[in-house]
Amino acid sequence: MQSNSPDRLIIFDTTLRDGEQSPGASMTKEEKIRIARQLEKLGVDVIEAGFAAASPGDADAINAIAKVIQNSTVCSLARANERDVRAAGEAIKPAKSGRIHTFIATSPIHMEKKLRMTPDQVVENAVKAVKIALEYTDDVEFSAEDAVRSEMDFLVRIFDAVIQAGAKTINVPDTVGYSIPALWGERIKEVIARTPNSDKVVWSTHCHNDLGMAVANSLAAVMNGARQVECTINGLGERAGNASLEEIVMAVKTRRDVFKCDSRIDTTQIVPTSKLVSSITGYPVQPNKAIVGANAFSHESGIHQDGVLKHRETYEIMRAEDVGWGANKLTLGKLSGRNAFRTRLQELGIVLESEDALNAAFAKFKELADKKRDIFDEDLQALVSDEIVSEAPEHYKLVYLNVCSQTGETPHATVAIMEGGKERRAEAEGGGPVDASFKAIEKMAESGAELLLYSVNNITTGTDAQGEVTVRLSKGGRIVNGQGADTDIVIASAKAYINALNKVHSNLERAHPQV
Repeated sequence: MQSNSPDRLIIFDTTLRDGEQSPGASMTKEEKIRIARQLEKLGVDVIEAGFAAASPGDADAINAIAKVIQNSTVCSLARANERDVRAAGEAIKPAKSGRIHTFIATSPIHMEKKLRMTPDQVVENAVKAVKIALEYTDDVEFSAEDAVRSEMDFLVRIFDAVIQAGAKTINVPDTVGYSIPALWGERIKEVIARTPNSDKVVWSTHCHNDLGMAVANSLAAVMNGARQVECTINGLGERAGNASLEEIVMAVKTRRDVFKCDSRIDTTQIVPTSKLVSSITGYPVQPNKAIVGANAFSHESGIHQDGVLKHRETYEIMRAEDVGWGANKLTLGKLSGRNAFRTRLQELGIVLESEDALNAAFAKFKELADKKRDIFDEDLQALVSDEIVSEAPEHYKLVYLNVCSQTGETPHATVAIMEGGKERRAEAEGGGPVDASFKAIEKMAESGAELLLYSVNNITTGTDAQGEVTVRLSKGGRIVNGQGADTDIVIASAKAYINALNKVHSNLERAHPQV
């Protein structure tokens, strides 16, 4: 599915692996499948679906994605050891097109302090990992972790060795977000020029955003010979995140005169994909975010407004509709039937596994249609997110909520929840109705978790819009995000808090390698 054509840029999306390393952004298998389907619709070449050796859950999710994706390559990350590589190989087995992405650190500080290996041992492990990966697929990618701080001679040595071993893609990552565009472009150019058989492989880059230059560094790499960029939707990722897929794609498309290449991305799917990832992870998109922010195509200045009205290209270098803005209206209402509902879900790439799940989602849709007149695709995504839960049973479930908030009086909440199959009830006062609700829930749960973030965003426009609430909790060094959506913001808040508590209760441990 890949192309070695110099005018083709391969888009490698790692939202489901590196993006999931954002604090609290872990996803269920069902959520990962929904995002993977949308990434395929977007036209992503390679979907890095996870890190198979991290946990049985990760391996299961990669395997499930490999079974349903037809038009994108499904990839699993693996450290350069036999256990990891074989776990990755087994996970991607059902894929129509599968890739193993193996990596090892190559900088002196990483080799000495983290791996405690000599350079010779590092090269030996890298070659061995590539050869084991080739038992499962002929599409093997190798990454030199912390290439930004690695010695050039050693990079050339290890890349030469893994190319001879059979690696087809060579990734040069700025793991710690340390580089700047001019230097990164030079580094990519030099390593390609000095590595034997460099024309036989696809050169790739993976840049982190610690200094805010992940996109700029990635584009500098493209200008100097890289033909794969590893990126994420909305720039999601560990610490300050990764290079944003939408910015890479639109920069290359808009400035084809400079980059001399283009991707196969269907750009009209960029905004729907951004909104889906934001909804599932609970990470809102800042309004002034390039391409996918709510203000990206707004003009406040009178001079700008006048210019755009006279001729759009005076201030706009792209059309909003080219990236998917304005195409989110749902032609369903309270009189729509199940077939129309099911068809629209399928168009959005949402597949409900059973008739019971469809019936439950349709019932929620009808309830929502009674509350608000105009229903948008984002409403449906939120509704299904609310409906689809992890295969593990919910420990806590909201049964009843009553709040009283009036001028001059202390807000009061009465909450009933199901806990382990038994109904419990509590009351509490607070600084506002949400605070009172959380305190009442906490009286029963006694989780001892610390509230790190409470965020409210409207899913669509209008005063009848659903509110989407994200609650981030921390307990014992573990951070989780909970989401809830409702036209009543207090109910949405209670749902989000309980969703987070369920994740705290599940206590799934994961390993997170960094590339």
